[in-house]
Amino acid sequence: MTREGKVFLVGAGPGDPKLITVYGLECIQKADVIAYDRLVNKELLSYAKEDAELIYCGKAPGNHTLIQEEINHLLVTKARQGKIVTRLKGGDPCVFGRGGEEAQVLSNAQITYEMVPGITSGIAAPAYAGIPVTHRDYATSFTMITGTGRADNGTDEIKWDAIARGSDTLAFYMGTRNLAYICNQLILHGKDSSTLVAVIQEGTTEHQKTVIGTLETIEGIVSEAGIKHPAMIVVGNVVQLREKLNWFKEKGENADERNRVTTF
Repeated sequence: MTREGKVFLVGAGPGDPKLITVYGLECIQKADVIAYDRLVNKELLSYAKEDAELIYCGKAPGNHTLIQEEINHLLVTKARQGKIVTRLKGGDPCVFGRGGEEAQVLSNAQITYEMVPGITSGIAAPAYAGIPVTHRDYATSFTMITGTGRADNGTDEIKWDAIARGSDTLAFYMGTRNLAYICNQLILHGKDSSTLVAVIQEGTTEHQKTVIGTLETIEGIVSEAGIKHPAMIVVGNVVQLREKLNWFKEKGENADERNRVTTF
């Protein structure tokens, strides 16, 4: 009798391999098949069984190894073969990770599955940059937002007025290419142009790099520093806490640089 397959939709965390959950690691260790994304730390794959099948499903801007429909088909096919499948995603599978979409496909196919939450970059990257996304004195609300949409190609569905005026801390995912557009929209919809912004490249990893500016100045600062995808954009008064809470030494930093006040 063929055993029943199962799929685990697992969040691998924000980059540092130690930030995966205990259960997430267990799912890697017992999987017959691991379908992993581009932003998953490859060190985690070393915990897989020797005979586990490792399938890269990475997506970079304009370069998708497997399109989403192919990934869906892969998960269903492997599970129907009686395999234990771990779908390994960067961050949390349900925060801009299409975990919900894949769960729908599995449910429709009557495949048993579990969602295994992970630490999302919108919280972890700021924390490693010395920026708590909430703080009683600075921020009582926090919003996670996709940064990929643009009005000029009909993909901007963000309620800019609501987030500009209604949330204290904003974390934009996948928005590096749209940084100027994001900043302009926030200013147009009521955010003060002097509102602080942090852009954190490859947060929680040895390659982390953070720059600070304002909605008015951050685009130039990011360009000069050579910040690239993947990076988190964090907007709000909590960004000023980095000056005192900058605990994680970033690549190329020395003690003087860590303690230096940034001039905007």
